[in-house]
Amino acid sequence: MTTLEIWLLAISLAMDCFTVSITSGIIMRRICWRTFFVMAFFFGLFQAVMPLIGWFAASRFSHLIENYDHWIAFGLLAFLGGRMIKESFSNEDKCCFDPTRLKVVVTLAIATSIDALAIGISFAFVGMNSFTSILSPIVIIGFTSFVISTLGSLIGVFCGKRFNLRMELWGGLVLIIIGGKILTEHLFLS
Repeated sequence: MTTLEIWLLAISLAMDCFTVSITSGIIMRRICWRTFFVMAFFFGLFQAVMPLIGWFAASRFSHLIENYDHWIAFGLLAFLGGRMIKESFSNEDKCCFDPTRLKVVVTLAIATSIDALAIGISFAFVGMNSFTSILSPIVIIGFTSFVISTLGSLIGVFCGKRFNLRMELWGGLVLIIIGGKILTEHLFLS
């Protein structure tokens, strides 16, 4: 793979992180650098580690991972999205879906990085035979996800302040749509 192809791959992998970060920023409606950097760190970390795991496991477990990765991603995103939608209809002023909670961030990071696991498997099949050959792509993928997630959070805050809508409802729908996209791509387009 060329360096340009790796950067394009990294940007495409980061799009789910970007969307989830926008949703989180919309919910927060204020700039909180610590929260944004924690979220971006975990998104970048999981986007970088998952291809490494996929690459490492490709020779032994590829047939198992390929059959279920899309269902796992869909399940996690649909669960979180469903909770957000349910909370949007709650009469309470306080939102229970809290993108500042580490448990929520890690769950989102796992759900949005499952595609990266499959990318790691493909790295093994395109001739990346050593750790040094995969090191540069995983650093690029992690860095790109970190930057794009941070930008997404800032964009979300801007949108959350401008539009006074039921953002938990819209955010939940976005998470379910991302999960549906992942599921559809794996079931019908691959």
